[in-house]
Amino acid sequence: MAMKPLLRPLAVFLALLLALPGHAQAPVGYAYYEVGDVAAKTPKPTAQALMLMGGGEWDLGAFRWFAERAGNGHIVVLRASGAGDAGEEIFRDVGGVLSVQTIVFSDRAAASDPRVLDVLARADGIFLAGGDQANYVRYWKDTPVARLLDAHVAKGRPIAGTSAGLAILGGTAYGAMDGGSIDSPSALADPAGPGVTLVTGFLSMPRLAHVVTDTHFNARDRLGRLIAFLAAARQTDAAVIGIGVDEQSALCVEADGTARLRTRNGGFAWLVRPRNKPVIALGTPLDWSDVEVTGIGPDSRFDLESLRVGDPVFSGVARVVGGRLLDAPKAPGVVTASLR
Repeated sequence: MAMKPLLRPLAVFLALLLALPGHAQAPVGYAYYEVGDVAAKTPKPTAQALMLMGGGEWDLGAFRWFAERAGNGHIVVLRASGAGDAGEEIFRDVGGVLSVQTIVFSDRAAASDPRVLDVLARADGIFLAGGDQANYVRYWKDTPVARLLDAHVAKGRPIAGTSAGLAILGGTAYGAMDGGSIDSPSALADPAGPGVTLVTGFLSMPRLAHVVTDTHFNARDRLGRLIAFLAAARQTDAAVIGIGVDEQSALCVEADGTARLRTRNGGFAWLVRPRNKPVIALGTPLDWSDVEVTGIGPDSRFDLESLRVGDPVFSGVARVVGGRLLDAPKAPGVVTASLR
């Protein structure tokens, strides 16, 4: 009978290393897990791709698409909480990959650890898990890990992010650096305030330089806060737009920028394109008109290069008056709570 692949925590290896001469100092700041054959040769070429996931349960079809773009080779999962369970799920339930290695960061020092950097450099596909994106900013920004993530995509390899992992992929990212997760009413009430903690200069992903991403989108009524993020970001970047992704949904972007939505619950991706730049001030509710909102469904065609949406599910022009979101289009069949 074939044995089930085992997750092997780094702690096991460290215990052995510490028992040998010359190994008095153990690596710090991360835990390591692996499943599968990390030494096997990747069977097929990789392809540049982005998998933008809104959080919640995974669409396995989207992950199989991702595994194919990774050459059905070796996946590396990065996170700052939890353990190796996601890696086991990718290996067992998604399948079609040779191995999955998981690195769980607990300190910024790990972002310069040679072992961590070697694992990342060899990855065929990288998956940024959910959690607290503030930790990703603190642990990875301006480190070798951030540079390797950019280099990974530049080499023609896929990267994916879900929830917090998606939040940091945009050229302007909501970092949640104040210890919380701002909601739509609070963000619209003060888009210039201390709760709108936007981060720039973190990662450089294809076609996302002028994009703010957001997640758990319709379930948590986040259209208002994404509009507030764009109001703040447009003070320095007149071209910035927003992409929100619903839970259990993934926007799968090919190397040429064309994208299709995959979803297990009928969710959508939301393209938010303001037509102008608002005036914002500290402590002042947002006033902003002409914010175009377009829904991208499984049958839609979306080009991230041109921002054109074919066969949109819904579309409309929202406005914000005194911090209150008005005239916002709603996803079909979904009742959205008031954003007062």
